[in-house]
Amino acid sequence: MPGSPDNPILTLDHLALRGADEADALVLREGIFNYRELRSRVSRLAAWLRHELPERRARVASWAAKGELTCLLPLAAARAGLVHVPINPMLKHAQAAHILADSGATMLIGTPARLATLDEGDVPATCRLVEEPAALAAAAKLGADLPPSQADPNDLAAILYTSGSTGRPKGVMLSHANMWLGAESVADYLSLARDDRTLAVLPLSFDYGQNQLLSTWYAGGCVVPLDFLLPGDVMKAVDRHAITTLAAVPPLWVQVCELDWAPEAAAKLRRLTNSGGALTVDLVRRLRALFPQANLFAMYGLTEAFRSTYLDPALIDTHPTSMGKAIPHAEVLVINDRGEVAADGEEGELVHCGPLVAQGYWQDPQRTAERYKPAPGASVHGGTAVWSGDRVRRDADGLLYFVGRRDAMIKSAGNRISPQEIEDAALATGLVAEAVALGVSDERLGQAIHLVVRAVPGISGAAEALPRRLMQELPNFMQPKVIHWREAMPISPNGKIDRTRLQAELAA
Repeated sequence: MPGSPDNPILTLDHLALRGADEADALVLREGIFNYRELRSRVSRLAAWLRHELPERRARVASWAAKGELTCLLPLAAARAGLVHVPINPMLKHAQAAHILADSGATMLIGTPARLATLDEGDVPATCRLVEEPAALAAAAKLGADLPPSQADPNDLAAILYTSGSTGRPKGVMLSHANMWLGAESVADYLSLARDDRTLAVLPLSFDYGQNQLLSTWYAGGCVVPLDFLLPGDVMKAVDRHAITTLAAVPPLWVQVCELDWAPEAAAKLRRLTNSGGALTVDLVRRLRALFPQANLFAMYGLTEAFRSTYLDPALIDTHPTSMGKAIPHAEVLVINDRGEVAADGEEGELVHCGPLVAQGYWQDPQRTAERYKPAPGASVHGGTAVWSGDRVRRDADGLLYFVGRRDAMIKSAGNRISPQEIEDAALATGLVAEAVALGVSDERLGQAIHLVVRAVPGISGAAEALPRRLMQELPNFMQPKVIHWREAMPISPNGKIDRTRLQAELAA
């Protein structure tokens, strides 16, 4: 497993060891932890976890807003020899129940309000619920310390759940090495340093969001987690905490550009990073005008292989729509329909090889085999590769450009959303007989969710009741922007609902 010459691969919890003792590491509402305090709290939380869950590789889930627990648990679970399963705090009880059951988590630590939403049957009999304040208090009371781990870098460290184009979310298995190398890679190409301060606005349950923590701590910098209600909260936090690094997705960047930034606040930012959707040419121009002193990093990634590419900020003005080239530790190939490396300008599938490739989907060999396949013969790394399903092309300078997806995934506000999840929720209400969820191009969201439904005959009030029921069962980012009611669905020659025709009608 490769690493930099002066920095061999270590297990994930060693990231807490990299900062200077008295340097700020984490800024929370309750106060500021320096690196000495960060190490102590990780050690004590890990000791409590080991005491409560002695079985090696047991899964511990978290379902809470950004705070001490969600920031420390990735490292503490790794030190305790456990596997962390973060649940997006925006999810509702049904999605949390699926993740608990699928992962086999034996403990869920969450905010009391979230745990109270779980219905009977949502929590497996083998899973214990612990309220977040109680867990932190118990760790402090136990007062024990657990030294840095000596785990195999290939041991499983986390399961991150991500939506596919069909079915329920699937758990991507990440090793210590996957996450350590991801942190090292990003810290390297972003040139993060000990005086950098990262505003963590993205959910920590996402690989992009969690890497805000890990790459900053790898560099010995400081993280300021923020659960914001309004985009103005982001601007105020940048100014208040002297933020140098801000990661976001295109819809948030649109809102950021609409704010009235004081020049001295905008000037504090050294770098802006984007993933979770492509930047438009107009948005690049607006960001460059608003933050002329900041480097703008356009990036592409997928949870199955962490991150694949980034564009050198020096090229963002001349190549604003490019995905760039492979990040450190990644090998990215464009494979055409003949299974060969595509020529310059030829469209092909993006295939990600190398040590950032995850270990597959948790307890799902069928879907693992569909996405994780032998690397192409041209690969330097060989082994298993992630065949992304994304169609790209490479220009003569080696820069990559996104063409489109092979599947029906909806990408809205930086979230990858399964159409089937939305359709299943609509059908489960008993109000509709057929349902089709589609993504329609939207300037602010990237894609907006449109739901096309046919009502169950004889039911009155379905149009008023369906949005209320969906609000109860689906998180906000999965809510349809528009619900279209049809007397009949278009049918394709093979007898199935003609999704292509519906997509064309909505786009017209």
